[in-house]
Amino acid sequence: MALSKLERRQRIKHRIRKIVTGTAAKPRLSVFRSNKEIYAQLIDDVAGVTLASASSRDKEITSSSKAEAATAVGKAIAEKAEKAGVDTVAFDRNGYLYHGRVKVLADAAREAGLKF
Repeated sequence: MALSKLERRQRIKHRIRKIVTGTAAKPRLSVFRSNKEIYAQLIDDVAGVTLASASSRDKEITSSSKAEAATAVGKAIAEKAEKAGVDTVAFDRNGYLYHGRVKVLADAAREAGLKF
């Protein structure tokens, strides 16, 4: 029986999360992509807290395309990580393919100084 798109993503997500966890020194950079928006969070899984977050819905992020929004969110999360004293993260693509907006966000975060 064929899996739905959501079920397939959930399986991939669980497979990734078995390996990728965040600590205070190296938090998890989790990406969520909806049809219109894109969100990123730095998560310390040990303490169970979000250290920083950025999304395409933030007031300071304006863009004409989804890819530009992903670039802006990547830069914003890298800046917020620097303010929080974080330079290295574990990337959690959340079951999405490393392609398109997810890749654009990751590349922008790397260019802005995050290491992963």
